[in-house]
Amino acid sequence: MFYENKFTANTQLKLSPFFERTSKLNESQEWRRWAGYLAATSYELTHENEYFAIRTKAALLDISPLKKYIIEGPDSQILLDRLVTRNIAICKVGQVMYTPWCDEHGKVIDDGTVQRLSENKFRITSAEPNLEWIESNSTGMDVIIKDDSFSTAALALQGPNSRAILNSASPKSLDNLKFFWMMDTTFENIPVTISRTGYTGDLGYEIWMDPNDALSVWDILIDKGKTFGITPTGLHALDIARIEAGLILLDVDYISTRHALIESRKSSPYELGLGWAVKLKKRNFIGKAPLLEELDNGSGWSFVGIEIEWPGFEKHYRDAGLAPGLPSTAWRTSTPLYYNNEQVGYATSGTWSPLLKRYIALAHVKSKYAKEGSELMFELKVEHFRKVTKATVVKTPFFDPERKRSCPK
Repeated sequence: MFYENKFTANTQLKLSPFFERTSKLNESQEWRRWAGYLAATSYELTHENEYFAIRTKAALLDISPLKKYIIEGPDSQILLDRLVTRNIAICKVGQVMYTPWCDEHGKVIDDGTVQRLSENKFRITSAEPNLEWIESNSTGMDVIIKDDSFSTAALALQGPNSRAILNSASPKSLDNLKFFWMMDTTFENIPVTISRTGYTGDLGYEIWMDPNDALSVWDILIDKGKTFGITPTGLHALDIARIEAGLILLDVDYISTRHALIESRKSSPYELGLGWAVKLKKRNFIGKAPLLEELDNGSGWSFVGIEIEWPGFEKHYRDAGLAPGLPSTAWRTSTPLYYNNEQVGYATSGTWSPLLKRYIALAHVKSKYAKEGSELMFELKVEHFRKVTKATVVKTPFFDPERKRSCPK
């Protein structure tokens, strides 16, 4: 195949089990590296239709590049409770938990989900490779750890029509599948597992399958989804949606403690707005002692949403004789935030929200200045000159529809 020869020979990038479909659909032929894989940035020449598919129809995304590990055996729960900040002991079979995990200093290594597949079998997903770290912390435990990254393919189906599409493909109804739970079913006798999870902040599901069934599952979903507006969707649209949902991205909104060159680049769960996922009452886990101390003393930094106010932003461009320069895609550049000419933080990713009609961003801000309603100044560049304009600290998620969590009555 032309694509396989070209990409593996020149870049050694891996190809997803869905690549035979996605490569032919990608009109722009724009790709991004994602965990060593080729991932489409957008399938159409612009990403607008794909974004609105997430919010108004149904978006189909290839998420196979996610790192996936199976932890199985009598001590599997004990190991996971040691690794992550959530209380895995209360995770029931068929339940999914989002969680960060930390180093011994309470700084975040990575974040992902834990799926309880059976009493003594779990799957953990992550953005970066974590196999060696998991294995190094399992010494003396009765567990089997397997890299599941290549033995399980995955799709995300996100948007208000996603449930209807899956119900048309599955003999089992998804109407009672709760947020962050999973179920086994079939698509035309092909076994799949469906979790009610996603990275868009909308009603959505993730479908897990054998890679040998990947193309058949893709074709079934495309066929069943035609009347529901199913749309293959790339990373540009996903990036806008996840910012609207206030969801953090590794290497953009925070740096793994593994890769941080200096201490100030590291973040604790509390500093990333993930304090709710730290369960300090459970037995000892990696990073517990410094997190207890941080809870008592308070965090120096907070992770917040900001909204860049329109009047001042527009005026800077008008003064230069230009129309306002809104970003056409989500940006991922560190942008200073000021209070009384003192830098008190920095935005890490931002976007113009097409649905909300607001210019929004995620930001690290010193806790003293991070209260909701605080007014800061956001740095921007207009025709080569640096300017500042008003930005307000606001509650996240920016977009939080009830359909994300609810089930049909």
